[in-house]
Amino acid sequence: MQDTHLHHEEHLQSSDLLTDIVIGMSDGLTVPFALAAGLSGAVDSTAVIILAGIAEIAAGSIAMGLGGFLAGKTEQDHYNSELKREYWEVDHLPEKEREEVREFFESLGLSREVQDKATDELVKDKDRWVEFMMKHELGLDKPDPKRARKSAFNIGLSYVVGGLVPLSPYFFVNDSVEALKISVVITLICLFIFGFFKSKITGVNQWTGGLKVMMIGAAAAGAAFGIAKLIEGM
Repeated sequence: MQDTHLHHEEHLQSSDLLTDIVIGMSDGLTVPFALAAGLSGAVDSTAVIILAGIAEIAAGSIAMGLGGFLAGKTEQDHYNSELKREYWEVDHLPEKEREEVREFFESLGLSREVQDKATDELVKDKDRWVEFMMKHELGLDKPDPKRARKSAFNIGLSYVVGGLVPLSPYFFVNDSVEALKISVVITLICLFIFGFFKSKITGVNQWTGGLKVMMIGAAAAGAAFGIAKLIEGM
């Protein structure tokens, strides 16, 4: 008996927004956490740690946001450069470009007659022809013109949100070491959750990914705290 049930494959694909959040949160949770841990090993004043932490979060969010903006602009500039070149090739090397279109249809297993008909139909519209070549020859999709600004905002905001997590206990606890203990528990839990969902997006084992991200954050904070204590004891 033939199985008539439809088989649905579920694929979780990361969007540009999720990618930006991962980039911002990854550093936002880790860097201020390590900084706060290091300062907790050197100073008793939580006010100093808060001030330094806020300054780092501000600088880090700006730097990360700017990096996202430049990456988005680079993507846009690269696409426009290749688009200009593709239009030139269609205008000056039409037979070569036409053959590349036919070869693509050939790679799909179509008959020569269908290849020629599909090619003839496609090349009637230059814009559609160029768009086809950009996507199937170069593997480039037209980027969102607002992508650079969106990326800068998303990454910067994610960094701020992530950075406030390890810093938050210092606002309510006066003793820096006690605040660090609370910060360690909260931040490691958040790092694990973040790593878990990040791994789910990328398609790797969630539990392993969560533990890996958590251990990286713990190692960074532990190293910063140990170095601060070592320097203090000199």
